[in-house]
Amino acid sequence: MIFQSFRWARAVALLAIVGIVSSCGLPNVGPNKREIFSGSVQKQGDAFVVTVNDRVTRATAVTPALGFNDGFTNAGVVGSDTIQPGDILGLTIWENVDEGLLVGQGQNATALEEVQVDGSGFIFVPYAGRIRAAGNTPEAIRRIITTKLEEQTPDPQVQVRRLAGDGSTVSLTGAVGAQGVYAIERPTRTLSTMLARAGGVTIVPEIAQITVIRGNQRSRIWFQDLFDHPERDIALRGGDRILVEEDTRAFTALGATGGQARVPFFSQDLSALEAIAQVGGLQSATADPTGIFVLRNEPEEISNAVLGRNDLVGAQRLIYVLDLTKPNGLFQARDFVIRDDDTIYVTEAPYAQFSKILGALTGPAVSLDALSSLGQ
Repeated sequence: MIFQSFRWARAVALLAIVGIVSSCGLPNVGPNKREIFSGSVQKQGDAFVVTVNDRVTRATAVTPALGFNDGFTNAGVVGSDTIQPGDILGLTIWENVDEGLLVGQGQNATALEEVQVDGSGFIFVPYAGRIRAAGNTPEAIRRIITTKLEEQTPDPQVQVRRLAGDGSTVSLTGAVGAQGVYAIERPTRTLSTMLARAGGVTIVPEIAQITVIRGNQRSRIWFQDLFDHPERDIALRGGDRILVEEDTRAFTALGATGGQARVPFFSQDLSALEAIAQVGGLQSATADPTGIFVLRNEPEEISNAVLGRNDLVGAQRLIYVLDLTKPNGLFQARDFVIRDDDTIYVTEAPYAQFSKILGALTGPAVSLDALSSLGQ
């Protein structure tokens, strides 16, 4: 009699579990493949679901193009002897008379040390007046001073030296070996040499970006491109601000992957296959290799190209589908480019849900069998 009661209780429990499963569903990492397809525009949803093929791969292969604009690339190298506002000069003046304009009794030379070029680019020399120094070389300044003094003392001899370049400086901040303010000197007149002077970059070179701010202009370049393409190096100007920072792009991985997180890019170009590998690959026990989705807001021009249309206006929601089980599925995943703010979602395989149902059904049944054996 007791045994019959347990059998009846077991049947009731199984029926109750089936009812719960059918009404409430089982725990899941997210929507399955069928549910995603049901939300497509083709089925009155709000996103275009597109199967990735070679044409789609080519249309979406957009990577950030960083490089200096013409205002930076066309600027010539500043001569190491070109005087700038803020530079400090040293002047020595010889006079061929016993009692000159500047020399003392019994002397024939006068040294004017640390004459600073003012903000307007001028210096003051006694008996010669205000002289424009900025934009001139020391030799040009020497000739100007000589001409001015010749009117008052016979055959003066003038020497002009550039002592320091306080006005021709740049500042380096961010991920460099030694942040600070550096003078533009003969060995450091270009961006690459100035970075070397500051100890180089202290982050992974593949994801380092260099921003140069000049007045109200700013331009960026990949650190790697700067050295792979020497023609992209630029000449520096006094007052330039150089910022070295890590690439801020990232994608989000969700679903049946080895890790679910927002993941930073580790290279300039990142494929879907590399992104999946970066989060530990697919979960072998649950992932559906035919249901790998990349969710993205595509700009108007790319959306029209991918969908073969010309009537779409504004950014569109596109969901790209990758199937790794196809003969060329791995190649397409290798060639499909991941972009900033993409979401990669891997669905669970149908058998994973089936296993959950079996577990939900057999778990209580096993418990009831154990309880039945104890009651006998």
